[in-house]
Amino acid sequence: MPKILIVDDEPDIITLISRYVKREWYDYATASDGRQAIEACKAETFDLIVMDIMMPDTDGYTACKKIREFSDTPVIMLSARGTEFDKLFGFEVGVDDYVTKPFSPLELMARIKAVMNRHKTYSPENESGIVNIGGMEIDTFGLTVTVDGVKNELTAKEYALLMLFVNNQGIVLSRDKILNEVWGYDSFGVDRTVDWQIKLLRSKLGSCRECIKTVRRVGYKFDP
Repeated sequence: MPKILIVDDEPDIITLISRYVKREWYDYATASDGRQAIEACKAETFDLIVMDIMMPDTDGYTACKKIREFSDTPVIMLSARGTEFDKLFGFEVGVDDYVTKPFSPLELMARIKAVMNRHKTYSPENESGIVNIGGMEIDTFGLTVTVDGVKNELTAKEYALLMLFVNNQGIVLSRDKILNEVWGYDSFGVDRTVDWQIKLLRSKLGSCRECIKTVRRVGYKFDP
């Protein structure tokens, strides 16, 4: 079982991430600042670290740089600052991926799986990571979907969106619900964002594209 270190000085964020981590049957540990994260990584081995940037005592950038001196554990950085400079600086100190707050827990989990897959930190012997449903074969580790023998890579958003539908079969999901779950925020007047993303996802589902049905004036339903 992979173990993830969650580092944030906001208890609500730690609670949110840990809830979704447990849903994937991952183990986890927590730390409230960068100094604690460094000590935790010296004491035990983790498969991945999810860490905030702005924290008291030792910030995420400093902690990542220190951890890189003795460990190559992949790091996903969380931050309310999403400028290009912030991201580039993060990559320079050893960050593997960057997620801007507010974030979608589903997308974060997709990124966690993608990063661990790239680093080959999780290769369970008794779990293939394959979900077969409605004529589709979804690789939850590689973030791909295969339909009629054709494999397509999914972006983190597309994967989060598809798994939201898979986990809510037959349930009509409003656009607001989809926005909140996949994009991580409630919004008004941005239905086109959802519609466009679903159009892109359908384009990768081949003959299974009609599994995602449009419910007029309401939203969408997954009916494989």
